[in-house]
Amino acid sequence: MKTLWRNARLATLAGPEPWGWVEHGALLSDGDTIRWAGAQAALPAGLQVDAEVDLGGPLVTPGLVDCHTHLVYGGQRAREFELRLQGASYEQIARAGGGIRSTVAATRAASDEQLFASARQRALALMAEGVSTLEIKSGYGLSAEHEARCLRIARRLGRELPLTVRTTCLSAHALPPEFDGRADDYIDAVCAWLPALHTAGLVDAVDAFCEHIAFTPAQTRRVFEAAQRLGLPVKLHAEQLSDQGGAALAASFHALSCDHLEWLSADGVRAMAAAGTVAVLLPGAFYFLRETKLPPVQALRDAGVPIALASDHNPGSSPGLSLLLMLNMACTLFRMTPEEALRGVTAHGARALGLHDRGTLAPGQRADFVAWDLAHPNELAYWFGHNPCRRRIVAGVETGR
Repeated sequence: MKTLWRNARLATLAGPEPWGWVEHGALLSDGDTIRWAGAQAALPAGLQVDAEVDLGGPLVTPGLVDCHTHLVYGGQRAREFELRLQGASYEQIARAGGGIRSTVAATRAASDEQLFASARQRALALMAEGVSTLEIKSGYGLSAEHEARCLRIARRLGRELPLTVRTTCLSAHALPPEFDGRADDYIDAVCAWLPALHTAGLVDAVDAFCEHIAFTPAQTRRVFEAAQRLGLPVKLHAEQLSDQGGAALAASFHALSCDHLEWLSADGVRAMAAAGTVAVLLPGAFYFLRETKLPPVQALRDAGVPIALASDHNPGSSPGLSLLLMLNMACTLFRMTPEEALRGVTAHGARALGLHDRGTLAPGQRADFVAWDLAHPNELAYWFGHNPCRRRIVAGVETGR
């Protein structure tokens, strides 16, 4: 079905103009694909369409991409939030048996329907602010059975909601209690689970947490080698709390992305630039954990590393469900520009997932876009505590807000 969407201010994020700006613009979608985007006055003569929609003059951007979430889990960790405010560190809580392990226990105890219902509500909250594509990581099951459960639930969300869901296996997230003191044995187990998860169609990418409270670079390498044997791309939680050299390691495997990166070194920046690896910054976790070490944004810019942003929604370090708030945080905390922030949750967010068919409004791209009650795209990073999303179109079909 060919649909003409007219009377819009377009931030296409394509072409030489700042923002890819088109003041009086229109879009032509054919099924789930954009066939034309540009100035309304330049529409092809004699154009035949099946439907025409007057959008009423709003700002229109590509659909938002949240490229790093941990959406499927049981329970919550508000008590740990209190403990941190009383002086306990994230690391101290984790070493005392809290942190990820407490969420693992709650996730294992929850039924599939309970996990699906809670994850669905979280996904709907993100969708209400214009998200049309998101990634969901496992990592709160930490056994063959429970990791598969979480990945199946993530796949179900993508089937039942007007939303693209990419799944990432993050079994190398933390050491489960049954493997206490046996980290290498646990990594052996993770590597053994991957073929079955892949054969079942549950995995789009493989991730790991390379950190002094998680897994070593050598252990991470083993996970990546197992993924590589299966033809699966890799990603990495890298340099969040210390410089483990994880980004350079991930780049040597041509990782899709390295995420967090507060302690990223100059060598890590150079390796990521050479490999084409996306830097995914997570201002929600930086804010919630009250971190002070800023990621090297200027060094990433200078090296030409694409910078994406994501919510990092999870119960322990970033329990927010507003990707728009992340734009504001990235600008205020990391000094990114509003245009960099918007590209971070569109074109660069899509690239961090290995998706090249979305993130801009251009012919051949997927017809995912959002109409906002705003005059200019810089307002997306300016306002917070307010949702200006008016209409959400996914694969050429309006799905509401």
